[in-house]
Amino acid sequence: MKTNLKILNQKIKQQGYRMTRQREVVLDELSRTREHPKADEIYQMVRRKLPHISFGTVYRNLRLLKELGLVRELSYGKNFSRYEAYFENHQHFTCKSCGRVMDIDEPLTLPTQGVNISGKPMSVDEYRLEFYGTCGECV
Repeated sequence: MKTNLKILNQKIKQQGYRMTRQREVVLDELSRTREHPKADEIYQMVRRKLPHISFGTVYRNLRLLKELGLVRELSYGKNFSRYEAYFENHQHFTCKSCGRVMDIDEPLTLPTQGVNISGKPMSVDEYRLEFYGTCGECV
């Protein structure tokens, strides 16, 4: 987390923003979990430390942290997004029964060089591979 805060401070200053207690707490809470909380769940987590914070403040800070590359948004269509601050190469498993999203830490590698679409070479910077099914608790 200290590394993330150091990077956050640098990126915030480079972009002309101020480091606020709210930004620090949002990133800290998200960095402490391997769950993939929704914005309203992050809001509840942050409220334990900052009881008077608004949902809008949490959401705006999530958006900024995402723009700065310190938080990843996992979008699930128009309905909702989940967030994470864990950037090691990993995939996700989503339980179609309970909706829980879990990390798959086992290395799965895909070729990212020489990818061609309609005969045109493409450069891949990152990819997102997801698995859907029923988790062990819902079986």
